[in-house]
Amino acid sequence: MSKRLAEVARKVGVSEATVSRVLNEKPGVSQVTRDAVLTALDVLGYERPTKLRGERARLVGLFLPELQNPIFPAFGEVLGGGLAQNGYTPVLCTQTVGGISEADYVELLLQQQVSGVVFVGGQYAQQGASHEHYARLTELGLPTVLVNASIAELGFATVSTDDSVATHQAWNHLRQLGHTRIGMVLGPSDHIPSQRKLAGALGIVDGQFPPEFIVHSHYSLEAGQAAATRLLQAGVTAMICASDPIALGAVRAVRRAGLRVPEDVSIIGFDDSALMNCVEPPLTTIRQPIETMGRMVIELLVSQINGTASTPDEYLFEPELVVRGSTGPAVPV
Repeated sequence: MSKRLAEVARKVGVSEATVSRVLNEKPGVSQVTRDAVLTALDVLGYERPTKLRGERARLVGLFLPELQNPIFPAFGEVLGGGLAQNGYTPVLCTQTVGGISEADYVELLLQQQVSGVVFVGGQYAQQGASHEHYARLTELGLPTVLVNASIAELGFATVSTDDSVATHQAWNHLRQLGHTRIGMVLGPSDHIPSQRKLAGALGIVDGQFPPEFIVHSHYSLEAGQAAATRLLQAGVTAMICASDPIALGAVRAVRRAGLRVPEDVSIIGFDDSALMNCVEPPLTTIRQPIETMGRMVIELLVSQINGTASTPDEYLFEPELVVRGSTGPAVPV
């Protein structure tokens, strides 16, 4: 590698550091110098790195933050099918504890000359997370689409479920059942979709929301159970949860407290992921329209790949309240 750098640097009349920057697609090098370095590689008989060979592979990186929550594999199936129909092969990138980071995945995908990237949940939705790898995608102009709300600064095309509408649907349902002590189990406080859900609730109650009725949680059954236990101690009679796994944890918390769902406490989830109609009781939840959202994601991505993309906007899709057995009338006090 060092011999190649030295030979190319002598041929072009630049430093080895400059050659290295070109080969690794780093900024700070003029286009004239980049072209000269690549030409020197060809003249000297060295093979260009895969990512600098010109034509992109018909591969698309598909980021899923986890596989335990059924909604992410469901999105993956819809998007994978849509990509295949358009002649692209998805490259699945999923997060595991101690595994490859999002930033490392991005670098691996760039080395494979992928045609684009789709993120279904990830660090773009968390204000406190690192976002440098997204800036890298912007710098390279790689077609990118995000699913569900992100921090405002990224500027990617985004396809989202309308979190404010979701909160209104859940809240109005519980109010019609006579509930007034409604609590919320949301994701982390810096999570944009959770912030939007909370903002929707605060708008409904004119900001008069007891702070003990709001609990932030990780997106897991165990975390949901712990958060719901705190809401029960605060005296709520109904809970709106930011995901179905959280809601299932809330059901467990109610039962551990010697209470019943929905006779004593009503619970609403979010996603309508697989088998939520088969749990006991069947879960009332907010359904994300993943089929229509998936079609829009593919349309936006393919448009970008073909060079016909419009301004990177956010496209909001209205969710649907699915009423099942986990909600019921409030118990008269």
